[in-house]
Amino acid sequence: MPSSCKEIRAALAQCLQESECVMIQRNTAADCLRSPLAETLPTKCQQLKKGYGECRRGMVDMRKRFRGNQPITFKSLESAEKSGEGYQLYAGKSAFSGGVRKTDGNEPAPRDWRDIENENLRHEADAAASEEANRRLQEEARARAKANADAAKAAGGGGGGSWFWGK
Repeated sequence: MPSSCKEIRAALAQCLQESECVMIQRNTAADCLRSPLAETLPTKCQQLKKGYGECRRGMVDMRKRFRGNQPITFKSLESAEKSGEGYQLYAGKSAFSGGVRKTDGNEPAPRDWRDIENENLRHEADAAASEEANRRLQEEARARAKANADAAKAAGGGGGGSWFWGK
């Protein structure tokens, strides 16, 4: 039994203990819940009795989950059928709204997931190859710059001497 049913049961027991059926007429609580005496119970006790019965059967939440709290009328069912939206609810929203797309038959076929994966892998490989090519070009440019600096040094362009003293 869920904890909420235990709370309802405790409230029902308390209500029965305070009712006229038990206090004044000296009937047992079980007798007060049976048919001839149940009608003499206060409204609160009758509501708790009904709520406890529904809780025990597990019907408290399921109907509200799928149908919502509002009462169903024939007009609302008829309008829901015409508009294409189902009345059945799930988590407070229409259970079938937006579930099926309308098509005219000219839509392109959906792409296969393998083609999409292959395309992504090709893009990654191309990106890696271009990064590698850029790295090589930068290394070659550094090597050329160093070679040019070494050649200039060897030609006597620089060697620690000043412009005044020369070599």
